[in-house]
Amino acid sequence: MGIFTRLSWFFKRRWRQYLSGVFALLLVAICNIVPPKIVGNVVDAVDQKSVSGVFLLSNMAVLLFVAIAGYLLRFAWQKMIYGSSFVLERELRSRLFVHFMKMDTTFYKKWRTGDLMAHATNDIDAVREVAGQGVLTLADSLITGLSMIVAMGMFVSWKLTLIAVIPLLLLAVMANVLGNKIHDAFLRSQGEFSNINNKTQESVVGIKVLKALGQEAEDEADFDAYVDDNIAANKRSYRLDAMFNPLTTLIMGLSYVVTIIFGGLAVIRQSMTIGQLVSFITYLAELTWPMFAIGSLFNILERGAASYDRIMELLDEKSSLVQTPNALKKIPDGNIDFNIAGFHYPDDESKALIGVHFKLLEGQTLGIVGPTGGGKSTIISLLMRDFDHYSGQIIVGKNDVRKYDLHAYLDKIGYVPQTNFLFSTNIRDNIRFANIDASQSQVEEASEIADLAADIENMPDKYDTEVGELGVSLSGGQKQRVAIARAILSDPKLLILDDSLSAVDAKTERNIEQRIAQKRQNGTTIIAASRLSSVEHADQIIVVDNGTIIEHGTHQQLLSQNGWYADTFNLQAKSAEIEGRLNDRG
Repeated sequence: MGIFTRLSWFFKRRWRQYLSGVFALLLVAICNIVPPKIVGNVVDAVDQKSVSGVFLLSNMAVLLFVAIAGYLLRFAWQKMIYGSSFVLERELRSRLFVHFMKMDTTFYKKWRTGDLMAHATNDIDAVREVAGQGVLTLADSLITGLSMIVAMGMFVSWKLTLIAVIPLLLLAVMANVLGNKIHDAFLRSQGEFSNINNKTQESVVGIKVLKALGQEAEDEADFDAYVDDNIAANKRSYRLDAMFNPLTTLIMGLSYVVTIIFGGLAVIRQSMTIGQLVSFITYLAELTWPMFAIGSLFNILERGAASYDRIMELLDEKSSLVQTPNALKKIPDGNIDFNIAGFHYPDDESKALIGVHFKLLEGQTLGIVGPTGGGKSTIISLLMRDFDHYSGQIIVGKNDVRKYDLHAYLDKIGYVPQTNFLFSTNIRDNIRFANIDASQSQVEEASEIADLAADIENMPDKYDTEVGELGVSLSGGQKQRVAIARAILSDPKLLILDDSLSAVDAKTERNIEQRIAQKRQNGTTIIAASRLSSVEHADQIIVVDNGTIIEHGTHQQLLSQNGWYADTFNLQAKSAEIEGRLNDRG
């Protein structure tokens, strides 16, 4: 029953609706007392040969009235109780989604997408069942059970009632024994469901790789293993849950046996009429639902409790990006002074950046290059405020970036990541995603700067062309250029291109860079790249390796140093020359 305590915050808010629903259930229970009593009266009248037309019509009228009243009351409690449970579902889904939007990179490294989806769907459904079917089952079983027992004692025999009810106490013992085991079993079952979600999501996203490497059969076998684990967990939970129904049947059978034995003796002794015995057995039959409902109730409550624990575990996660109470709401502008003495990722104690310092004047372009894994993307992550725990400062204008409101700060930035994400809509809406009210002419201008306009004009539906999930209908280069157009259309004060031209040829890359420079003459730009031709026009270039800056200067200055930059530039230039000769021969 602990899940009801944990959901008390919601029940307090909706107490009027739940109280109305429970009151309607009480009236339904009262209505259910009437038919067995009438059946007993009719049986006694038949036995005594005193049946008349008026007697039958009056009793039929009462039964009809009770049936209509019961229908209306059932509509009322369903609206109040089930309706409130869907309000809880909506609130929990909203809280989870808003929480997902607030969480930082560390959170998404810890939790897999499929697991988060399972929490937001299956787990919330289980909690809703507690607030709906769970409340109904608890209230209805208690009200119906108690009302039937009271009716049996008042209208027939309290002695026979005590005898018939004694076996029912065994259910409380069984519930206590199985309760904790069922909770643990459902917790494991929900965890296995999350694993299936993770596996399905991973396989669908990586379907091209699976097919290309011929791993379909192996992946199917891996998926089957997850399904088998889920089935095994569900079998255990339902096996424990299923113990209630046979036990309930046995206990109800015992109650019927003692009722027939002692009730039959009472009829023989004429201390009870046969009609009263029929009424008593009918009331006892009405107790069948509350008894079986106890098993269903434990199923609902334990599954809901396990799911609620999993949801709360997510909601208890805290973002490492803490907003100060007096965070600056203005969009920052001015120079960038990046001065990081040390930084390491939350799950790795080794330093990712050590003593990285550079100053970028407003309107300048900075190139960031270096060996793979050297720290280029880490610098950009800190500029994007993916992490705030570092030794040092990042000053934009005159303030530390951690003093700015996060949304105001990110509104300053146009970011094109290495892996581009496109939404399942048309090209136009993907480009104007950050500025959905942008005009068609603005969209076309951004497309022209990203060297994408010609490609779009050759598509069947032009700007209305659907890109499919994750942009599946577009090439890698087209995806990158859609993302660049999207960033340009937002007109950012700082544009960050994180190796975002790797899928286009050198000529297209140069055209895009020239158009961006012309469009953003007063805008600050940071370009991280593996291909050094992407940054040779930059006002300054830093070479990052092993988390520190090993070279710093302009393109010509770095070439004259004959270091990593010069060696890599010459090697890439020779490769491009050889590739050009091969293309000419082809």
